[in-house]
Amino acid sequence: MSDAAGGGSSAPAEATNPQRIRDIAMVCFAERGVSGTSLRTIADAAEVSVGLIQHYFGSKAALIEAIDEHVLRVCGQILDDSPASPEVGNTPDVYRGGTAQLFIEHPDVMDYVARVLTEGGATGAAIFDGLVKISETQGETFIARGLARPDLDPVWSVLNPVLVRVAASVFRRHIERHIPGPLYTREQTLRWDEATTNLIRHGQLREAARDGSGGQDTSQP
Repeated sequence: MSDAAGGGSSAPAEATNPQRIRDIAMVCFAERGVSGTSLRTIADAAEVSVGLIQHYFGSKAALIEAIDEHVLRVCGQILDDSPASPEVGNTPDVYRGGTAQLFIEHPDVMDYVARVLTEGGATGAAIFDGLVKISETQGETFIARGLARPDLDPVWSVLNPVLVRVAASVFRRHIERHIPGPLYTREQTLRWDEATTNLIRHGQLREAARDGSGGQDTSQP
């Protein structure tokens, strides 16, 4: 398809796909920062014209909004759909598996999240608030099933899982100086996931939920 809007050379056929442009823009923002990335930079990386990007998204702000919606949708679907873990019996696998799956299957998403959170601004705020909402919904699931410890702080029990999840991405390059391989490899991600799961599970779940007996607290006489 020829890019008549931009007056440039013809782009590869797949470049006319707005999802491809969105994903390449996400990588550019993760590498250079939101404020430091122009539409021209994205167009060059995607081998399309600025006019084609504007045709699909209208503006840089609208492109960022599309990326944020995509990121939150991916995070929400994976964290909500994590299968039950055999190690915790009937406990919903909220704290185990979902973030590891994001690391392994969607590293570009996690790098984008890490970048915009450290930059602050409206984009970082939107992403962080969305992740908090996901964590809040998951926490309500634990409470409804009687699995959460009764003495949990209602604010930090929501915020801490978010902080633990995203901190590894934010500090990934520093962390990788202390582990034997890249964090986003399956081996290192699963090792991180196991350690993180144990940390949060023992801090936020009732003893009965941690040992796999479900909502009944059989530890009490």
